Amino acid sequence: MTKRKINKVIIGSCILLFLIISIIYICRGNILRRIANQRIVHLEQRYGLGIAYSHLSMKGINTISLQGLIVVPQNRDTLLSLQSLDVRISLWKLLWGNIRVRDVQMDGLVLNFIKQDSIANYDFLFLPSHKPDATTPQKENTSSDYTHRTNALLNLLFGLLPGNGELTNLSISERRDTNFVTFRIPKFRIDDHRFQSEISILEDTLTQEWNTKGEINPSERRLFASIYAPNLTVPYIRRRFGAEVHFDSLTCSLSQESSNGASTRLVGQSEVHGLQLYHKRISPEVINLNHGKLGFHLNITPQAVELDSTSLIQFNALAFHPYLKAEWQPNKEKEKTWHFTASVHKPWFQSEELFSSLPKGLFENLEGIRTSGQLAYHFLLDVDFARLDSMKLESELKEKDFRILSYGKTDLRKMSGEFEYTAYENGQPVRTFPIGPSWEHFTPLDSISPLLQMSVMQSEDGAFFYHHGFLPDAMREALIYDLQVRRFARGGSTISMQLVKNVFLNRNKNIARKLEEALIVWLIETERLTSKARMYEVYLNIAEWGPMIYGIQEAADFYFDKRPSQLSIEECIFLASIIPKPKHFKSSFTEDGKLKENQEGYFRLLTERLVKKEIISEAEAAQVRIENLQLKGKAKDYFNPIFSPQITQTNTDIPDNQ
Repeated sequence: MTKRKINKVIIGSCILLFLIISIIYICRGNILRRIANQRIVHLEQRYGLGIAYSHLSMKGINTISLQGLIVVPQNRDTLLSLQSLDVRISLWKLLWGNIRVRDVQMDGLVLNFIKQDSIANYDFLFLPSHKPDATTPQKENTSSDYTHRTNALLNLLFGLLPGNGELTNLSISERRDTNFVTFRIPKFRIDDHRFQSEISILEDTLTQEWNTKGEINPSERRLFASIYAPNLTVPYIRRRFGAEVHFDSLTCSLSQESSNGASTRLVGQSEVHGLQLYHKRISPEVINLNHGKLGFHLNITPQAVELDSTSLIQFNALAFHPYLKAEWQPNKEKEKTWHFTASVHKPWFQSEELFSSLPKGLFENLEGIRTSGQLAYHFLLDVDFARLDSMKLESELKEKDFRILSYGKTDLRKMSGEFEYTAYENGQPVRTFPIGPSWEHFTPLDSISPLLQMSVMQSEDGAFFYHHGFLPDAMREALIYDLQVRRFARGGSTISMQLVKNVFLNRNKNIARKLEEALIVWLIETERLTSKARMYEVYLNIAEWGPMIYGIQEAADFYFDKRPSQLSIEECIFLASIIPKPKHFKSSFTEDGKLKENQEGYFRLLTERLVKKEIISEAEAAQVRIENLQLKGKAKDYFNPIFSPQITQTNTDIPDNQ
């Protein structure tokens, strides 16, 4: 082919391409409407929607103009209406399959999420996005490729967020029956990636005015937002979760530092001032946090998400660096399971950093406590769900020259002397009595049978007199069992932990109680605020042994019509066995008041332990029989079918529930 012919072909091709582009340009509106209508028909059929618009066109080659959009679910209230929208996109990016919004002009967007009784106009949002086709070969499941999923989400997020634009007359409402919350934004302007706006919130009878500002920078993959208002109240969550959250200011930032096919690194920070939180399952009081801060470095790989140890958590004066990793890995059967790792290592720091930083309302008994000296903390949890028995659990709070300078709201030494104890059921007080000589049912430790003392100890906490309040191995075994049965079945609590829970925290059954319990146990055991012997004496005198039966003297009398010093081996073992379930003691007996045969194993186990501790001899152990146990006190009336027992207590202060 000659050079002249080649030039003619090139010129002809260019003319043809120009004609094609010209036709596309001229018909671009029709093409856009055709594509949009096809998509609308699919959405209408798939989700039962009615979607309509009054005008859809292209302005130039990169601006889409839409007017009069309305979305109405079938037989439901209108979900969305929009007066006008102009979106300028990057045509070059779109040709490569990426959406990049450069400018947005929007007016009159109204979103209404309405639920009346059980009918909502947004139910379709929870339908699956597609139906699997059995005739179509399924592609390899990439849902566990966290790098791919994160990058896809961030690409969509940064692609849709414009660098410039103006959104006017926005309204977003949620209504359920007679309750509602509405967000109104008169004008939201984005100028060179920066925005600032006012938001009006109306929730039932509460009206608020928020201020917000921030930055949207898709080219640098960075987001920043700040919300502030005096005593800002977070809407909706009180009605939905029974919680109340207030704060003065909240700032959040997120940036994507690096990304490749193998990993993505996200860096961000969140900071809150004047936070107040209330939820009865967290604490019975309002929790006050003056200043909280989270700085995170998140590494995401195809099979794992890792919070780097350079991340920072700070509340008030206390700061530490956590490490977390969740990995989706194959097991021996080539099935994938989770491997979870969490650790905190905080080297020596001033103890007052911890105790002065405890949020008010969260640790009621420790409010106002002052200390000196240094502390260091180490924590490790490593759980491979394919091999739960390999779990590692380490937790240690160390001290150096530590002292309690003054007690706050509660004197943690109160168990050393006589004190008033109140028993609670379901958060309500049911009995109050002194733990000391002034209570006629009080029994000193030396008046309690050594058989009973050792039986209870071997059943509940065999190392009580040797540990410092915690048994990590017992807690580890309890956690393994809980994960195996997928419920909280065991707690791994020591006698020290049970005692602190009942004496200091019995009224507050919530999430925070465990943290406060651990700190109080550590303080009492480390500083020896109460001797081990006195702690055990208190434990045996406040333990519940049956319905409204408290203390070993009442228990010995109720079951066997005896003094605590007179109990036999079988009677001691039985009393130890019912401590975990005192109100259900009848389940250990047959209908005629005889111990069930399934108690034989427990009795044999406790007997062997008593022999090892040299409390009884081999000959005495051989004589132990469950048949020897006979109920002789008022408890036997529970097995009389014509008698309904009414338990009464004498010389006991029983306060009104308040």
